Amino acid sequence: MNRRNLRLAASGAALCLTAVTLTGCGAGGGLTGDNEVTLRVVAAEYGDNPQNSSATYWKTLAQDFEKANPGINVEVSVYSWSEVDAKVADMVKAGKAPDIAQIGAYADYAEAGKLYSADELLSVKTEADFLGPLADAGKVKRVQYGMPFVASTRLLFYNEKLLTDAGVVAKDAKNGWQPKSWAELEAAAKKLKGAGVPTPFALPLGREEAQAETMMWMLAGGGGYTDNEEQYAIDSAENVKALEFLRDKMVGQGLTGPVEPGKLDRQAAFDAFTRGEVGMLNGHPTLIKQAAGKGVRFGMVTMPTADGAEHSAMGVADWVMAFKNGHRKESGKFLDHLYEAKNVTAFTGMYDLLPVTTTGYRAVQSGTGGTAPQLKTFLDALPSSRLYPVGKKSWAGVSEDIKQNIGKAVQPGGQPAKVLEEIATSARAADPS
Repeated sequence: MNRRNLRLAASGAALCLTAVTLTGCGAGGGLTGDNEVTLRVVAAEYGDNPQNSSATYWKTLAQDFEKANPGINVEVSVYSWSEVDAKVADMVKAGKAPDIAQIGAYADYAEAGKLYSADELLSVKTEADFLGPLADAGKVKRVQYGMPFVASTRLLFYNEKLLTDAGVVAKDAKNGWQPKSWAELEAAAKKLKGAGVPTPFALPLGREEAQAETMMWMLAGGGGYTDNEEQYAIDSAENVKALEFLRDKMVGQGLTGPVEPGKLDRQAAFDAFTRGEVGMLNGHPTLIKQAAGKGVRFGMVTMPTADGAEHSAMGVADWVMAFKNGHRKESGKFLDHLYEAKNVTAFTGMYDLLPVTTTGYRAVQSGTGGTAPQLKTFLDALPSSRLYPVGKKSWAGVSEDIKQNIGKAVQPGGQPAKVLEEIATSARAADPS
């Protein structure tokens, strides 16, 4: 993964567009009259072909907003995920920041004093509608600057046929497999190995998304990247024990397949799952369509925990921010429009993502949000989920450190405590607050 929290849904195959520029009613850039304002919006492409391009959504959104707000024109430029963050960075550096950006990270701009806070922009109703964990993740020094756009959580996927053939799940089981603890996970992996499954449990700690896989295990062990005060706690006792479990019980017993975890990327693990070579792995909504498209029968459950007790699941989000360009009032109106329930679910329904607002969440729960039924399990985990510490300017560097080094900790003979201590020391030095 790069600076983004997650390659959500189809974004991993996002179009390599230079830019798709949209105006709701044909407005050009700049002022179009003494009393008119043009908002420049930059957004990311979530589609993987011209037919499902995000440009369609933004065009409709802009047109509807302009009809309701004469005198405010909206110009949207849609870029692929491979370039959108860099495009915005270049704009800011050149002194031409967009009014609104929908990208992967906000903390750098907030720390530099370039963003309006959420309470400077949004109506009380809109600001209060964000799901709590997502609103908290958008804060820098307890002030919200990042507004969540779409979200996702992670679940444990398992191949129904492989688990049934290995005797993990009874053939007549009505409720599928419902593991609660790591001990059950280990026992299932051993049965899969005994049945000849190439990779009983895929553990992708390669560069693509090592920070996500690591966080899932830390949370399930009662730890996490930060403590309750949002200070780095990467080397906590709980985190050390989680990696020791992976080293000794999963990797050490040959339950994670032929590829070293530190060399296995997320998509490669997904591909192996769709080929029927993986019994279990942690996954996000992208895997639903990939596996179903290959005819794999699978189940999805909440990640088992170290002791069987409930712990927070991992959540992820992409972000919206508004730059201080003198258009605070107009940007706020547009953002209030963006976060109306019908507009939230229109986008999440296009890409099988999760809504970030309470009203959107309820719409999906009630079946009126246009989201695939299989996503309800992901949705249930969202309100209590924990996200990356994206409010820390240091997070991008810490994430990179994890990607480069965490795989070493779980190899036979690896030293989880030492690896985590080194990462934590660097993290604290980069974030002394």
